[in-house]
Amino acid sequence: MKRLIVSSLLIAFGIVGSLTVNAQQLDQLFKREDSQNRKPVSLPAVREADMIWSKTVWRIIDLREKMNQPLYYPETEVDGRINLINLLMKGIKDGTLTAYDASGDEEFKTQITYDQVKKIFGAKKVTKKVRNFDTGEMEDRVVESEMRSDEVKQFWLKEIWYFDKQLSSLQVRILGICPIREYTKDTNEQTTEADAQQEVLRTPVCWISYPAARQLLVNNEVFNPRNDAQRLSYDDLFIQRNFQSYIVKESNTYNNRPITAYLSSEEAMYESKRIEDEIFNFEQDLWEY
Repeated sequence: MKRLIVSSLLIAFGIVGSLTVNAQQLDQLFKREDSQNRKPVSLPAVREADMIWSKTVWRIIDLREKMNQPLYYPETEVDGRINLINLLMKGIKDGTLTAYDASGDEEFKTQITYDQVKKIFGAKKVTKKVRNFDTGEMEDRVVESEMRSDEVKQFWLKEIWYFDKQLSSLQVRILGICPIREYTKDTNEQTTEADAQQEVLRTPVCWISYPAARQLLVNNEVFNPRNDAQRLSYDDLFIQRNFQSYIVKESNTYNNRPITAYLSSEEAMYESKRIEDEIFNFEQDLWEY
């Protein structure tokens, strides 16, 4: 009788334990590979003698485009995933990444600190009246406002397109990435809807060297809208060109002036498309069919 009771208890505990394990694995059928062990994919070496043509361009990735939304979401960490801007800011804060001034040149010469980056984001120390619960009186207290990472709606990419005669193909390398903060200017005046739209400002935050950021990007996953079982890293997304963008500037005689400096509206759009076609057609024109 005692053996029967003991056996029944063991079976019961086994069932409960099995249910507990199964409950813990309801949202996961297998253990995912540790993304922290990944290494960036090696890119082909480039020799000066093999590069017979090149062009540097700057392009905009607008996070409001449907294809680019995996770079904007999640706004807060979900399932170990964070969005691109928070990942870059975390890297700068930890010292993994180096931030460069985006207000002057775009050649990664002037380094800036994390505190300077926060200041560009609008984070500043303000004095507020706070009640002291011990004395009951209102006191001045310095409070630092938080960075609004959700204000980043666009990214700049600086990249170089080149033809490698050793590989007989057109190649591209991303040189840098720069978040662009989009925000409304603070004002105490009553404004109409049209005036409010004019108060929207866009400020480049900082440049980050893409080659230096690849290790951080490959160690963090981005949502794959086509297949949950095959997660991509941020490095995979950029290397595979799984984003939508448009060119806003190319290397030129006039101090690399942007397209908007000499064209606007539809003409600027056509100029962007012309530069894109010029890059594509260069490779096509090398061959005879």
